[in-house]
Amino acid sequence: MNKLLVCFGLALSSLTLTAQETYKFTNVIDLDATPVISQGNTGTCWSFSTSSFIESEIIRLTGKNIDISEMYNVRNTYPKKADNYVSRQGKAQFSEGGLAHDVFNSVRDYGLVPVDAYSGLIGNKEKHNHSEMVSILTAMLDTYIKNPGRSLDPTWRDAYAAVLDVYLGENITEFTYEGKKYTPQQFAEMVKINADNYVNITSFTQSPFYSNFILNIPDNFSNGSFYNVPINDLVTIIDDALKNGYTAELDCDVSEKTFSSKDGIAVIPSNKLNNLKALHSIYPEMEVTQEYRQQEFENFKTTDDHLMHITGTVKDQNGNKYYKVKNSWGSDEKRTKFGGYVYFSEAYIRLKTISITLHKDGVPKNISSKLGI
Repeated sequence: MNKLLVCFGLALSSLTLTAQETYKFTNVIDLDATPVISQGNTGTCWSFSTSSFIESEIIRLTGKNIDISEMYNVRNTYPKKADNYVSRQGKAQFSEGGLAHDVFNSVRDYGLVPVDAYSGLIGNKEKHNHSEMVSILTAMLDTYIKNPGRSLDPTWRDAYAAVLDVYLGENITEFTYEGKKYTPQQFAEMVKINADNYVNITSFTQSPFYSNFILNIPDNFSNGSFYNVPINDLVTIIDDALKNGYTAELDCDVSEKTFSSKDGIAVIPSNKLNNLKALHSIYPEMEVTQEYRQQEFENFKTTDDHLMHITGTVKDQNGNKYYKVKNSWGSDEKRTKFGGYVYFSEAYIRLKTISITLHKDGVPKNISSKLGI
């Protein structure tokens, strides 16, 4: 009987200890960022997250807090997607997805505009919803590829652009901001955003480290090039950048059960039995190796699901580090615990990061020299 009581006491003590380990976070690094907003019913996280990243860059470079138009970048990227899809006769991906460099390609070619100049919302709409638009665009392109008239009319691009104009608004070449007229290129120059200053970095073994290569993932329709480093270096780059005032764009996998926007947590417990419990309380995490990371990528268990924005770090009561990652699914307190942010453990970053994008000056010198940046 006494042994039973002792066992019961130990079990109760264990439950109490677990309750005491509920997450308590303290800010460590909290860099300037604009408010969390929602991408609505669209697959344009690549533009929302990269625009957020650019907004932090503008604050860092100029001190100006400016809401950049996400849809201006989207509007200027869709024609490139169409050209790629049609020229490859449909043997390529045409979807709402994209990557950070697609935004910087748009900046390079078409500049930037504030959201007040181009919202992408027509009429009285308050939320983005691209479901109908994408269905129509896809059907149009598939018809062009089938070429029922036996000779593709060169005006197909005009018809395609007209649909974009109907749903997103006509493109703009000039606007007024704070009483002064700008072209989009002049505005990008005014806010000191030069697309050539930003680099994409990844960590996979199919290409030599400290080289650059085209990362073959579905949303890389524009064949963007990535610098390749060991995963330890990638984590070092993020840490060093944040320490020195540089935020970073993040392309990652959010399909894991241990990623929860509602709970604001992304972790990789060492014991899978703790997966759901680890969304609320501290549990030991997996030590993620380069080999395991590669294995999960090649098994398609790590995919480029979502792009977000790393703006700082926090620590829990045990001193464990987490990355403060800004999402684009809104800030409703009923749907997200930390105002639209998700706290990523280092294990989650090591395993589930596809790539990062940041200012080249944010890369530590000993690594940037190896990359030839």
